[in-house]
Amino acid sequence: MFNILVVDDDEQMQFFLREALERQGYAVVVKGSAEDALEALRADSFDLMLLDVRLPGMSGLVAVEEILKVDARIPIIVMTAHGTRDSAIEAMRRGAYDYFTKPFRLDEMEIIIRRALEKRKLMTEIERLRDELASAPGHGRMVGASRAMTEVFHLIERSAPTDSTVLIIGESGVGKELVAEAIHQHSSRKERPFVKLNCAAIPETLLESELFGYEKGAFTGAISRKLGKFELADGGTLLLDEIGDMALSTQAKILRVLQERELERVGGTSSIRVDVRIMASTNKDLMRSVKDGRFRDDLYFRLNVITINVPPLRERREEIPTLVDHFLAEANSRLGRTIRRVSPDAMAALMGYDWPGNIRELKNAIERSAVVTDGEVVSLSSLPQPIRPAGAGATNGSGSDQLSGGITLDEKIAQLERAFVIDALAKAGGVQAAAARLLGVTERSVWHLVKKHRIEVEKIKERAQV
Repeated sequence: MFNILVVDDDEQMQFFLREALERQGYAVVVKGSAEDALEALRADSFDLMLLDVRLPGMSGLVAVEEILKVDARIPIIVMTAHGTRDSAIEAMRRGAYDYFTKPFRLDEMEIIIRRALEKRKLMTEIERLRDELASAPGHGRMVGASRAMTEVFHLIERSAPTDSTVLIIGESGVGKELVAEAIHQHSSRKERPFVKLNCAAIPETLLESELFGYEKGAFTGAISRKLGKFELADGGTLLLDEIGDMALSTQAKILRVLQERELERVGGTSSIRVDVRIMASTNKDLMRSVKDGRFRDDLYFRLNVITINVPPLRERREEIPTLVDHFLAEANSRLGRTIRRVSPDAMAALMGYDWPGNIRELKNAIERSAVVTDGEVVSLSSLPQPIRPAGAGATNGSGSDQLSGGITLDEKIAQLERAFVIDALAKAGGVQAAAARLLGVTERSVWHLVKKHRIEVEKIKERAQV
């Protein structure tokens, strides 16, 4: 049974809402002021709040922000009188989930409440999964709760206790290094060194000496002996990052170390035995590289013992809100800020962006937004320009939009109109007829708005099914 807190000073409306909601099987608590509602919220847990905008004492608009300080996850549905839609829009900008106007239809109210409770249930489930994953071995500093990432965590957990070679595949920025780090941290070698080498960042002429070290006098400038990455990682783990960029000549020497567990320093004559667990990562299709003659097939099969594919962020968009919270907390700690959340239109933009730079790009975007945000809410205008929808204007980053940077009134109206249509479609699972009912317009009008603003309805449907 869901618990709903109704906040309205009109006794007739209190009676009407209590009767209507209890008939639908909800447990209902009624309060007549925002102050009483905050007291109730501190004393008990609620799944949803219906909040009137006009209240004695603290107004509903002010109350929205105070409520979210007590419970940042509770969906707030604002009730407003006909003709005061601006107040409802302002309430949503401050963090309310949705609104309906008085007088309202019961079927309209039921749809909005059901969607809000589904969101609450989903958020609770995500937090539960995140807590489970946080207590499970094998994933270190990684964050994620999608099915794809659960499989990654499972492979980390299974491979960590072994000495098997691990090949980690994924696009740049997905967190391949974190996967390797997590495996090492949960292995029997965790007290020994974890050494990383970016094969793409070192010229071919220097890579051999970086890997195997060199003897004094091996070449001009070699004034003393230097240990290579293999020796430095002895007893521990060596990650060969971006191994797909390694030259064929160096690949042959790597293969010898993997097979014989011994090496020779550049300029040396004696063999040195090493005990190193090898992990490799790449953003390339190594099998294609083998066919094209750019990667040795024997090295590929030697590396490809346990393969972990890390999915790109665009294939696990449901994790974006969790990741945003995580990176906001990190930014607050590092920058000394007190940013609490991201505005709904900013979150919609983050969810709609394809993230070619994956997790790394998202982390950088949140840090950049935290730097330029003046208030406690990251607004759409605080996001980097490529992430904002077309036509989104600039603001001062304080969380309230202003006409600046040359944006016109028509552009601002179009921006808000597009955001409302996307929000309605998201709540309706991408069904345009249902979105039309939520918006109070005809289905043909929604069809026209979708075409006008080039909204990708199919993507919205896909996200609703995740």
